[in-house]
Amino acid sequence: MGQSGRRAFLKQFGHFGMGAMAYHMASFAPQTVLADEPFKGRTLKLVVPFPPGGATDVIGRIVMDRLGQMWNNTIVVENRPGAGGNIGVDTVARSEPNGETLLIVSVGMATNRYLYSKVNYDPVADFIPVSLVAMVPNVLVVGNHLPIKSVAELIDYAKKNPGKLNYGSSGVGTSVHLSGELFQKMTGTVMTHVPYRGTAQATQDLIGGRIDLMFDNISQILPHIRSGSVRALGITTAKRSPVTPEFVPVAETVPGFDVSSWFALYLPAKTPANLVTRYEADVAAAVKDASVKQRLEATGAIVIGSSSQELSSFLVSEMKVWGDLIKSASIKAD
Repeated sequence: MGQSGRRAFLKQFGHFGMGAMAYHMASFAPQTVLADEPFKGRTLKLVVPFPPGGATDVIGRIVMDRLGQMWNNTIVVENRPGAGGNIGVDTVARSEPNGETLLIVSVGMATNRYLYSKVNYDPVADFIPVSLVAMVPNVLVVGNHLPIKSVAELIDYAKKNPGKLNYGSSGVGTSVHLSGELFQKMTGTVMTHVPYRGTAQATQDLIGGRIDLMFDNISQILPHIRSGSVRALGITTAKRSPVTPEFVPVAETVPGFDVSSWFALYLPAKTPANLVTRYEADVAAAVKDASVKQRLEATGAIVIGSSSQELSSFLVSEMKVWGDLIKSASIKAD
């Protein structure tokens, strides 16, 4: 999410989501199974539009584990990867709106309609928002072959050597890529984008000195930072993260710079209101659970647990920010 919209959203939840639930949990369901059981005997499914093992998959499984415990029900996780998440998202858009199929998405929900020449779903009209579960910051890292120790030094070097630096990403249109595009736009620098199919090979090339820098997802890059294989210059959130407070925000050098991956739950449009309300309340309770919060934070995630309406407003803001950037930079994923 960008700049003022993201800050306004996060301000509602205190410091990066700490205590996020307190203001609206009074009317929500407790963390035990309620007297009514609308999903009893029904097979529930979470669609993850990416392969197993990634952040979207891991975060989705953590929340569904708790939700299944609360409802005394098994929630099956189905991975439907392809086309930057579009295949899985479209599957849910066309599924029966009976509350049995849930979707977890990331930034692509806001960006894919601008990145791809054809998207078969409308991210607003075809879905009902449930909750923004968590945000996962990116970290600006450079290879040890560069004698750069701060964001200010990076900007100075990039301006003196336009086009010389290259930055890797996990693919065109990902938050890792768009972080780099936004950084260039806000600093007046020019760097060369090198997209990969995921971050593993990009990270190895960064360690090996074949690329110069990345704005990598914190959950992926943190072990390499702590081992000394790469050097961290700053985190991409507007303020220090309570999960990893040792990283200085890029925004301290580039005011307004604010980028995170985010993970949200949606239901198909026309799902009955009583089921939407139940999902909204119980997902909020699930992410508030101490064990769930601990597991999410272990991935580097900042737990949010928003309401449906807040997620709705958040998505519109994200679409505006990234849509404008993608169009101005002429970025295409196909």
